[in-house]
Amino acid sequence: MPTPTMSPDPTDGACNIFDLWAEIGEHGEPLHRCTLAHYLADTQDDPSDELAWDLRALSAADEADGAGGAAGLRGFYPSLHLNLAADYVKLGRTEAARSHLHRARGAATALGDDGYGDGVRAAISRLELRLGNDGDPGSDSWGPPRQRPE
Repeated sequence: MPTPTMSPDPTDGACNIFDLWAEIGEHGEPLHRCTLAHYLADTQDDPSDELAWDLRALSAADEADGAGGAAGLRGFYPSLHLNLAADYVKLGRTEAARSHLHRARGAATALGDDGYGDGVRAAISRLELRLGNDGDPGSDSWGPPRQRPE
């Protein structure tokens, strides 16, 4: 079998992530479906198609979580919700974007203190700035809420 490619061009290579998705199918292992759908979303030109793939990824992660097998996916949730928030921004659905951005921030506690975690947290903060602070106290910081003087 040819080596899979992560190319966004579905015609690039004899075996690519679209082929892998066809092989795994809608009923494959949730971890595999989540990972592939998460990457496939980024290959889409149409924001509605991107949203559909990101929703598939989240659904697979939730399925794994419901079956008690989501320990390896906990670090995916911040990125999954961040991507959904970005999809909803592209589609002009600001409230849905804010809802997923709030979930992304909440799930970010599962991220490591490393380059990946820093990058996801920075992307969450950038999208929060783009959408405006929406009055959520403490949303400007990753640390504990600041004490207000009395």
